[in-house]
Amino acid sequence: MGSIYLIRHGQASFGADNYDVLSPLGHLQAQAVGDHLARLGIRFDRCVCGELDRQRDTARAALQRMNDAASPPLEVEIDAAFNEFHADEVIRAHLQDLLAVEPHAMDILRNAADHRAEFQRLFSYVIARWVSGDHDKEGLESWQTFVDRVQGGLDRLLAHAGNKDRIAVFTSGGTITALLQLVIGVPPIKAFELNWQIVNTSISLLKFRDREVALASFNSHAHLELLKKPELVTYR
Repeated sequence: MGSIYLIRHGQASFGADNYDVLSPLGHLQAQAVGDHLARLGIRFDRCVCGELDRQRDTARAALQRMNDAASPPLEVEIDAAFNEFHADEVIRAHLQDLLAVEPHAMDILRNAADHRAEFQRLFSYVIARWVSGDHDKEGLESWQTFVDRVQGGLDRLLAHAGNKDRIAVFTSGGTITALLQLVIGVPPIKAFELNWQIVNTSISLLKFRDREVALASFNSHAHLELLKKPELVTYR
């Protein structure tokens, strides 16, 4: 069977002007997952990531730590299908609905880094509306369109995969959530209950034979736990 390693990006810069930048901790996480895969003797036949800087930089840092002097460096292929959904656009599109139930939402959103628990509560409310499909907004990528995009990326991987290929996909939590829904068939809101548990640089493993895909493991982050530094285990 072939294997697809879904690796979430390292910690990004939550609360900063540009979220799409690995934090110093995110770089350490990316190096840790590369070191871990190298110790396990895993070598990838292909490496794919989305277009986002946090995904690309995680891939580069991890592959650099895995690099074997006897083998040529592995090229990182870019496929936009594995981009994260636009969380900021989802929030803006549902903002008026959110303000109707939470009048102080703007204060929390403007200072999200200082109100992480409150931000998560509001974000969960918005996500529940978005994934339900009952509140689609004109001009906003719907949950189903997002899932279809991710399905296209998975289809392309499988179409060009050898029977025993090991493929790394450096991506984001929402994309992994969409893949979980596709593979195990859970309802979207149940998939997002798993999403909130996905650790930065965690590994979820898919096994495939031809077009059949199964989930083999989810959200493994032993590479961080073994370092015995609790601050390395982050979720955003």
